[in-house]
Amino acid sequence: MTLALTGRSWIAGLRSAGSAPAGRAIEAATGRPLEPLYLEATDGELDRACRAAAEAFESTELTEISRRAALLRAVADRIEALGEPLLERAHLETALPMDRMRTERGRTCGQLRFFASLIEEGSWIGERLDPAQPQRTPLAKPEIRCFRVPIGPVAVFCASNFPLAFSVAGVDTAAALAAGCPAVVHAHFAHPGTAEAIGTVITEAVAALGFPEGTFSLLYGAGHGVGRRLVEHPAIRAVGFTGSRAGGRALMDLAARRPEPIPVYAEMSSVNPLFILPGALAGRGAAIARGLHSSATLGVGQFCTKPGLIFLERGAAAASFERELAALYSATAAQPMLHAGIRAGYEEKRRRVRAGARLVAQGAEPASPQQAQAFLHAVEAERFLADPRHQEEVFGPSALLVICDHHSQMLQCARSLEGQLTATLHAEPSDRDSAHALARILVHRAGRLVWNGYPTGVEISPAMVHGGPYPATSDSRSSSVGSLALERYSRWVSVQGAEGDALALALRKPQ
Repeated sequence: MTLALTGRSWIAGLRSAGSAPAGRAIEAATGRPLEPLYLEATDGELDRACRAAAEAFESTELTEISRRAALLRAVADRIEALGEPLLERAHLETALPMDRMRTERGRTCGQLRFFASLIEEGSWIGERLDPAQPQRTPLAKPEIRCFRVPIGPVAVFCASNFPLAFSVAGVDTAAALAAGCPAVVHAHFAHPGTAEAIGTVITEAVAALGFPEGTFSLLYGAGHGVGRRLVEHPAIRAVGFTGSRAGGRALMDLAARRPEPIPVYAEMSSVNPLFILPGALAGRGAAIARGLHSSATLGVGQFCTKPGLIFLERGAAAASFERELAALYSATAAQPMLHAGIRAGYEEKRRRVRAGARLVAQGAEPASPQQAQAFLHAVEAERFLADPRHQEEVFGPSALLVICDHHSQMLQCARSLEGQLTATLHAEPSDRDSAHALARILVHRAGRLVWNGYPTGVEISPAMVHGGPYPATSDSRSSSVGSLALERYSRWVSVQGAEGDALALALRKPQ
């Protein structure tokens, strides 16, 4: 089959007319423009999408769990039915390999079905009951029930580096629909064709299952205007975002300035520090170097969980490790990045953030302007502590070794870290006391603490936390992956003293 792409937004079940050009997709590996031309949603179309979402939120269809679960599974089925053309378009728009796109499609459909099963199981609602005590003196106690209810229409911003799993039908949209919230999605300019293909099958599933048209909309826009107006629209009750710190911070500030502020769940920057303790370094340094290199250069270093800072103690084992890792970086081929903006940002950030650091190794020279070269630098811990630039995320195939003189200096570096999505410890039994001291610090710096592994690869499961203290995320109490992601788009409500028909009416929780 072929993808029927039109270059138009989906506004509550209808194709938009559009207005000014929003741009074309660019083939990431070559810089060649792709058809069609995409048009920006008008102010009126954006308003209609948001108002329709508010009307859909009031409908009874979205309160029925069995219907919501069926919708999520129908979307997954329809994504799979798009077959290879979807993957080929995503590959063209992002330069991500076809095998990666197959894996990501599986993850996307898997998390849709995961949320369907989760809401059917029902425990996420968290219902609590305080029985009435009519005989209590001096005051009788009424019955009180507490449970989660959906928060309302959600604005979802697609990620550049996951055109499927964190985009139109990605985790934010899946979690919003699972919670009973309509989704108004802002497509990413880097993969608009992929976005349209997915938006079309969601729209078709919504219609086929008889849901209100406002359950889903997909908007295109050039620059930041459509995104700003979307966050400011009074019908929107929450925002989901995956991207840069600057982008997330801008959305947070917009949401806070609204007459009625709303929550923004933004996954932003993280350098994902990795600490290698002496026993692990001496016993398996070469193996750690291989695993670290694979993790840090995976997807051209364009994962939010890429390990960007590596801490180790000075010594012969550290010197050997550095040589092993340098050899791996020197043999790293240049690869195309997601789009020209990310490529330019990588070059600018690497030059600025790595200023003053020692160049350890660099990969093969780029063969085209779209490709990025891998770099490994090193810096003394004292300099790392004195220059906060070394903590900034460099989104791409770059990593920084931080050489510590002793364990207490490593602890000092750990304490200096900003909030992170992940922190990793490599340790042997001989490192037990040092590892425990580090872990006590890192558990308050990161949302996920990895032992003797690598942080790239985020499992979709009830126990997963993909979040962390600011600036890794805007709200460290949340996760953008796993069952906890569902809770972002709900809130607690108590119902007190209701009985009979009044209780049934008050308990308009998901059925």
